[in-house]
Amino acid sequence: MTILRQPTRAGVRDAAEKLARVVPPTPLYTAEIRGRTVFLKAESLQPMGAFKLRGAWHRLTALDEGQRRRGVVAFSSGNHAQGVAWAAKRLGIAATIVMPADAPRAKREGTLALGAEVVAYDRATQSREAIAAALAEARGAVLVPSFDDPWIIEGQGSCGVEAAAQMQALGVGAPVQAVVPCGGGGLAAGMALALPEARITVVEPEGWDDMRRSLEAGWIEPVGDAPPPTACDALQTPRVSPLTFDVLARRGAEGLAVSEAAIGRAQAWAAERLRLVIEPGGAVALAAVLTGQVAPADGTLVVLSGGNVDLAAYARALAAAGTA
Repeated sequence: MTILRQPTRAGVRDAAEKLARVVPPTPLYTAEIRGRTVFLKAESLQPMGAFKLRGAWHRLTALDEGQRRRGVVAFSSGNHAQGVAWAAKRLGIAATIVMPADAPRAKREGTLALGAEVVAYDRATQSREAIAAALAEARGAVLVPSFDDPWIIEGQGSCGVEAAAQMQALGVGAPVQAVVPCGGGGLAAGMALALPEARITVVEPEGWDDMRRSLEAGWIEPVGDAPPPTACDALQTPRVSPLTFDVLARRGAEGLAVSEAAIGRAQAWAAERLRLVIEPGGAVALAAVLTGQVAPADGTLVVLSGGNVDLAAYARALAAAGTA
């Protein structure tokens, strides 16, 4: 894929202005964790349950009329799928989404309910990128990647602009630290552009921490062979993109990995303390703070990136956390 431009902070501000015209700000919660006041951005309360509509809206509104008529193709385990489907429905654009056959039922059904066509693939044996690229070429449609795109990165960064404004309205100033879930790095890169003065920490599940290892090495390191199973379907990205890696590396971002047990406990903490349903991938940043892997400072911002759960799996996670 040829990138014609780089994501910019100005683009992030433009995306934030666009989003403010179509959806209200997501709530910003506060909680005391390890003796510090931490701010928690509830992207799980977006209309389609995750931050992904931000990038999708910024990307699809940048299409010209000819591109809109030909439609869009995306690939996703569910949240980007629903974000693209949500934006496409509002804009009258046909959307086709390539989704893994084992995607959570709630995410698949949510995508279909928004009017998108879903094409299933086998996550273990097929390439979603190749399938989506072939469909886009055959239909003359625009391919909308989940993170490897400047508009997508800028759109996700609108979360940071919004959170900073909310914190400043509370009289605490801009975030000094942002802890962000990371799959391909679109949200983390966008937050890094939006919050140039904040320390950026990206969090991934153990065994899928390719961004952490890439940032430490100074070059892109893919996920190794036979990575362990994880409940974080939204963060199972085998390789980050040069675009997201470059933004985060230039900002000096740090990465870390959290265990499945810690993720489940974070989901339970959010349910009990905040009355929020958070999916596993959306809870990794919170898990890092709760375990002390990230030492929070006053003015720390934690992104709760999504809440699209399979109810049975969610119930099992809460039950396990209660007995841990």
